Amino acid sequence: MPNRQSVSTGSAPAAIGPYSQGMRVGDLLFCSGQIPLEPSTGELVKDDIEGQARRCLMNLTAVAEAAGGSLANAVRCTVYLTDMNDFARVNEVYAEFFDGDDPPARVAVAAAALPKGADVEIDAIVAL
Repeated sequence: MPNRQSVSTGSAPAAIGPYSQGMRVGDLLFCSGQIPLEPSTGELVKDDIEGQARRCLMNLTAVAEAAGGSLANAVRCTVYLTDMNDFARVNEVYAEFFDGDDPPARVAVAAAALPKGADVEIDAIVAL
């Protein structure tokens, strides 16, 4: 069994199922997908798509920081959208978090539905 360590923080929403907020394996952190939940209440932030995407990325930032890392060092992200027409608007917010010349690799996927009725979910793999 590889050396792996669960990562959790109260600055990101608690897991709503049998999974960890993040799992560290060596110098990599695998962050679970984050939907736009407010960490203090566990309630869905049902703002416009920009607000939802921002909350997802803030939650991922908290998980990365709890592992001693930074979301700026993400090597890969996956963005799940219930409406691909929101892609450009989510991309604008995403660029706020990855504004350098070397943003992480990324996949964007259309999803029929996301947990709790969210319109966006984002996960990340972060180099520590």
